[in-house]
Amino acid sequence: MTEEVKQPQVVVFTTPTCSWCKKTKQYLTEHRIRFKEVDISRDQQAARDLVRRTNQMGVPVTLINNRPIVGFNKGEINRLLNIKE
Repeated sequence: MTEEVKQPQVVVFTTPTCSWCKKTKQYLTEHRIRFKEVDISRDQQAARDLVRRTNQMGVPVTLINNRPIVGFNKGEINRLLNIKE
């Protein structure tokens, strides 16, 4: 019986025009990290929840196991996802 490595829960809050959102999604994809994308321009409730949770109105915000990372912070993403570069 092989033990499956548990994938961390990753959610990326984005907008369609955000270049840093694209970089974040590309980076996660390159490292084979599955994530759920939430477009806050289409989901006003998610946008309100995000502001309440992080006190930030900007995107991207990446939640890794419910820990928010504001912006494209590669070092913090690597640390929380144990990515070695």
